[in-house]
Amino acid sequence: MTTLTEMLLKEMDQEAETTRKMLASVPDDKYDWKPHEKSMTIRRLATHIADIPSWVEMAIDDDELDFATSTHKEPVINNTKALLKYYEECVAKGRTALVNVQEEQFDQPWTMRSGDQVYMVATKGEVIRMAYSQIVHHRAQLGVFLRLLDVPVPGSYGPSADEQGF
Repeated sequence: MTTLTEMLLKEMDQEAETTRKMLASVPDDKYDWKPHEKSMTIRRLATHIADIPSWVEMAIDDDELDFATSTHKEPVINNTKALLKYYEECVAKGRTALVNVQEEQFDQPWTMRSGDQVYMVATKGEVIRMAYSQIVHHRAQLGVFLRLLDVPVPGSYGPSADEQGF
């Protein structure tokens, strides 16, 4: 019988490979580009994507994220080599936390707040799954950014139009 930990590790590894290809496609000279004034820059979006695997560690090791007191800051990254290095560090943190988790921790509550304002209360297991969904969501955004820049987009769950020669 497969444990929840084993399933989450397998999913993390599969998504990490896809995310790694997408992040590797970011051109060094486009980090300040954004498609719209309300959009994030590629730097902000790609760094955010690279950071999310570390949320697995946060979900397991902490009982909440309080934006009013959190010291977590994403670094300023200016090139793809540094982006991929940071990504690998974040994946390693998340993976290590999953390898060491006790299954019963997945059912413990976790809270997202800003001071007294509570945004969400969910189990730690649910928060990990939401983090994985955030990676997929923002990775798709990055794919659109790359497409708008005419940068070939790698496939996610099969070959992309670029990989098929369209």
